Amino acid sequence: MQSLSAKSIFSTFCTILVFPLYLCYRLLGMVIDKNSLFATYSQFLSLFPGKTGSYLRNSFYRLTMTDCEHEIVFSFGAVFSQIDTEIRSGVYIGPQCNIGSCKIGKDCLLGSGVHVLSGKEQHAIASVETSIKDQGGRLTKVEIGDDCWIGNGAIIMADVGSKSVVAAGAVVVNPVGDRVIVAGNPASVIKQR
Repeated sequence: MQSLSAKSIFSTFCTILVFPLYLCYRLLGMVIDKNSLFATYSQFLSLFPGKTGSYLRNSFYRLTMTDCEHEIVFSFGAVFSQIDTEIRSGVYIGPQCNIGSCKIGKDCLLGSGVHVLSGKEQHAIASVETSIKDQGGRLTKVEIGDDCWIGNGAIIMADVGSKSVVAAGAVVVNPVGDRVIVAGNPASVIKQR
């Protein structure tokens, strides 16, 4: 009980510390694209090491993301590019993760270097007359269900069902069902859970 209150006190302290940064973010957001501004702040905050850094990131993201609950570990170097992100309690996000628009369910573990893209149509490539960078694309909110484990270096471009495991280095391009283990590129089911 005593450590819980200490966590709450430290979380409140970190929220107070990050609040001026949040106010600056809100003011700049009136004249600058909010997603690019959010990504910039995320990159800056990702550089604070240890538990203090994780608490600072949690405080900032609770104020800015679509939905961000308490008790989330945001490891060193983990960056976010889209405000439209929802993260439930008990989530661990490993070092050097790069996360776009997504919804991550309760008690998920994301290993180091996991990339969660905003779908698989972020960049249009239909025209060879127009450069790829000028063709635009479509962002899709990717959902990762509750109690999933996403292995180191995995790339997620489609939904992952609850209680599923994505092997290290796997590339998820098609939706993954509940309670399965997937591996490979493209990821396919290798076992039921």
